[in-house]
Amino acid sequence: METVIPNADKKIPTREAAWELLTRYNQSESLIKHALAVEAVMRYFAQELGHDPEFWGIVGLLHDVDYERYPEEHCKKAREILEGENWPEVVIHAVQSHGYGICVDVEPAHEMEKVLYTIDELTGLVNATVLMRPDKKIQGLEVKSVKKKFKQKSFAAGVNRQVIEDGAAMLGMELDDIIYKTIKGMESVAAEIGL
Repeated sequence: METVIPNADKKIPTREAAWELLTRYNQSESLIKHALAVEAVMRYFAQELGHDPEFWGIVGLLHDVDYERYPEEHCKKAREILEGENWPEVVIHAVQSHGYGICVDVEPAHEMEKVLYTIDELTGLVNATVLMRPDKKIQGLEVKSVKKKFKQKSFAAGVNRQVIEDGAAMLGMELDDIIYKTIKGMESVAAEIGL
């Protein structure tokens, strides 16, 4: 069944089509787990904010479609790949916008894109925080633990905290709330992402 999005130029292909495309371009286990984490968080936010979880999830799943093969052209090659597969512009723009100010100048325009921009880096920080716990499980992870690690710039130094803060400002949401929802989204796929 295809998802129909208002104001989209064409129907959104299925999650199965998104998964096939993602795994055709990405074989890295860590990248696949990251895609699944971002998909789950996007679905959680969509449900919380009254949007279509299927559409938001598909965008989350595909957001790094070009990363493994074209890391130097990240978010730029995504357009070429998705256009070549006849994906609609609404998905292409969303996928590209998560690299705003980092590798592209495609600005997040609507709520879904702003959430993706914000939580992409945050899922990495949450993941790293979980791996520091004795049981390496996400269940029971508290917002304050992630906030503590957020403030430690040397911890998970590759995580761009400024992007997370800028995204929170774009959304007009408190960082604590965003962290909570990100944890909850990731909890829903804990087994699939190894947490």
